[in-house]
Amino acid sequence: MHSFGYRANAILTFSVTALAFICAIASLSDNFSNQNPSAEIQILNINRFKKQSYENDEVSLTLDITADLESLFTWNTKQVFAFVAAEYETPKNSLNQVSLWDAIIPDKEHAKFRIQTSNKYRFIDQGHNLRGKEFNLTLHWHVMPKTGKMFADKIVMPGYSLPDAYK
Repeated sequence: MHSFGYRANAILTFSVTALAFICAIASLSDNFSNQNPSAEIQILNINRFKKQSYENDEVSLTLDITADLESLFTWNTKQVFAFVAAEYETPKNSLNQVSLWDAIIPDKEHAKFRIQTSNKYRFIDQGHNLRGKEFNLTLHWHVMPKTGKMFADKIVMPGYSLPDAYK
């Protein structure tokens, strides 16, 4: 007959294989969920727009962020990391991204929100390229599942611009 060690190994191997199979099926089930988040961002005020002493432009904005990210939550979602970034082009770089605000959304109950806030992080351009600059505000999110692969997406909101002169 088989020894105790051989039987324990067979049971453990079968259990781990079954658990891996169940986790894979759970992760794949997220692909069938209908996700349609929505967001709107308004700039309420340009609080400060100045040239710093070492030739960099700095902007402080008051933002009104409205978002409905409830559809990102399934039974497999642990949390969602969301952030707003200003995206623009300069002669040196085709894409500049500056994070303005972020939040960790722990559950579906907190996934529909409206917040009025100044940018949490400084909006600074290395140089003096922001005067009269057109830019996009983009809401990015990263869905962190309990099991499976993390995924990310975004909503781009174009049509914002900064003044031609410092304030």
